[in-house]
Parts: sequence; structure tokens; C-alpha cells
Amino acid sequence: MIPPPGALLEWKDSRHFEEWAVACSRVGEVLAPVDESGQDPARAEGTAPAAEEQTGKTPQVPEAAKTKSQVPMWREGLAWSVLSVDYQRILRALADRARLHQGPLTCQEMAATFGMDVLPARVEALRSKAKRLVARGWLAEQQPGRFTLAAGVAGPGGGS
Repeated sequence: MIPPPGALLEWKDSRHFEEWAVACSRVGEVLAPVDESGQDPARAEGTAPAAEEQTGKTPQVPEAAKTKSQVPMWREGLAWSVLSVDYQRILRALADRARLHQGPLTCQEMAATFGMDVLPARVEALRSKAKRLVARGWLAEQQPGRFTLAAGVAGPGGGS
């Protein structure tokens, strides 16, 4: 929310203005495009100093706002530990299915396996993660909506 023009003058010397500036900075960080190198795009371009630089304080930022989950391209020997817990859980479920020779898994089945309510929002969130894993070479989707581990991707210890 942007303060009305007259209110900004009242806020200049108050704690409210600093809090507003920090909030705006955090929203900007969350909405900023993700740089695949993992570097903050604003700092890489030398623009938009962070709120803590402006105020001299280092605020506590929730973990979800600190980093965006990134899925690296799969390569031989890459451990599952590079992935977030949610992605590891998907891989583990598919590895168990492969080990038991049970075939591909749908996102609805994943949601049920994980004990989630099989609601459209939950299923779509899983589908988004599974599609991202497919795009990065961790999973295969030989039939639409049916996921398996990609060739070469094995147990949680490593990539072979």
C-alpha cells in the first residue's frame, strides 16, 4: 500500500517509514526474476540497495522470502540433497515406485501418497514441481501427466 502524499512527510522521521521501506524492498525481492546463477539480480546490476543498507539494520527475513527454490539441471553424480525437501519427496516416491516395478505416478496419486488433500490447488502445485523436474532432466513424462524417474537418475545418494 502506498501512503497518501501528505502522510509521507509525516513518516520521514518515524519508524513507520523505515518499516514501509523494508516492506517495499522485500516485496521487490520476492517478485524479482530469478537469476539462474543464484545471485540477487538487483545486486548484480548494482541497483536498488537493500532496505538494511538504507536503514543500517539487518531485519529477520522469513526463510521463504530469503531464497527461491531452484532446480539445477541433472547431471551424473549430482546428489538429491541439492533439491528442496518438496522435490526430494517427489523423487523418493517415484524411486520407490520404480524399485517396486509399479510404473508411472500421476500428480493426484502423489498428493494421496503424501497424505495431502487431493484438491485442484494441491495437485497443480505438485504438477508444477514435477514439470520443473522434467524440464531439468530429473524426471521423465512419457505419457501426459504420468511421471517416472529419468534414465540415469537413481537413489537419493547420487545421480547414478
